[in-house]
Amino acid sequence: MKNRYLILIIVSISLIAGCITQFIPETDESSDILVVEGIITDQFRTNRIKISKTLPLGKIVSPKPVKGCIVTITDENNMWYSLKEYPTGTYYTDSTEFRGHVGGRYTLRINTGGRIYSSTPMEMFPVPPVDSLYYDRVVITESDEYGNREEGCQIYLNTYDPVKQCLYYRWDFSETWEIRLPYDVKNWKCWITRASEVIQIKNTSIYDQSRVTRFPVLFVTNNSDRLKEKYSILVKQYSLSQDEYNYWEKLQNVYENVGGLYDVTPMAIPSNIRNQYNPDEIVLGYFSVSAVAEKRLFIDEYFAGMPYMYNNCPADTIYGGSYVFIEGLNSYVWVIVDHTYDIANPYRVITYSRECADCTTRGTSVKPSFWP
Repeated sequence: MKNRYLILIIVSISLIAGCITQFIPETDESSDILVVEGIITDQFRTNRIKISKTLPLGKIVSPKPVKGCIVTITDENNMWYSLKEYPTGTYYTDSTEFRGHVGGRYTLRINTGGRIYSSTPMEMFPVPPVDSLYYDRVVITESDEYGNREEGCQIYLNTYDPVKQCLYYRWDFSETWEIRLPYDVKNWKCWITRASEVIQIKNTSIYDQSRVTRFPVLFVTNNSDRLKEKYSILVKQYSLSQDEYNYWEKLQNVYENVGGLYDVTPMAIPSNIRNQYNPDEIVLGYFSVSAVAEKRLFIDEYFAGMPYMYNNCPADTIYGGSYVFIEGLNSYVWVIVDHTYDIANPYRVITYSRECADCTTRGTSVKPSFWP
């Protein structure tokens, strides 16, 4: 079992550090291991279950989705719901027909190639609301090499369950921020959205109260332009069972502690999914069942020391009217300043970086529905 998990760690590190010469150990272990990722909630939203196979050694490719599975979810009343597949390897519930409820117990079943897998029945625990989502301005340095102050932003969360029904918590978040190009071009304003890539959990069972105070959700540095204009973060709070909390804790330890392949001994993280006819088969991933609470925060303040991203945009000035030919225009050369309307002194400023002329290279020009 440890050898198989060692294979997965090697593959993961090869994906993260693809520029390093790979060490491919000789092994008889099969890489044909099922990976299941998915969650159902108490929201009227589409729930998705992703099913794939582990990567073969020595190949930097995407995980292999498993198509054609028969996937169902059964509740505590033996009502079952069939999931549809789209895209390949992703199975989803109809948002109008299926919604989990607090107190319900749900079992995931997968039939792939005649192999039958099922999860342990998972109970949905209640989750309290997010009481507050707020931030503190943080001084990174009082004076940089140019004598300028630099600031960042620490985002915190408070929550409290007075009846202690929710003892184990997990959070994830998505950030959205506005960017504006300093040039009069077609796509000058865009929005970028990024999902969290960290594991954030909390166990309150060891305390007298199920209370979380000043939980550090995220520190926004001045290494990007996230705080340059307007910024928003949406935090989702999930209720966990003790078993699922233990799963996330072990996964967190692996990601945070494995600085190198041999820094710690990899350990197999038990899944809640088993092959019905071969319970010793390794299955990776977890079928999660959680109630969800969410809260959004907007930040629209000036922070000192934010970077200016466009110092190197102007590359050349082309004098003359629009009739002057520019080789590679809108292919590898873009206009960021068009002054051809000035008959006395017509010119255009060009750039070799498309990001300077079109913000959709980084985000979308479609304003998010929640944006003020």
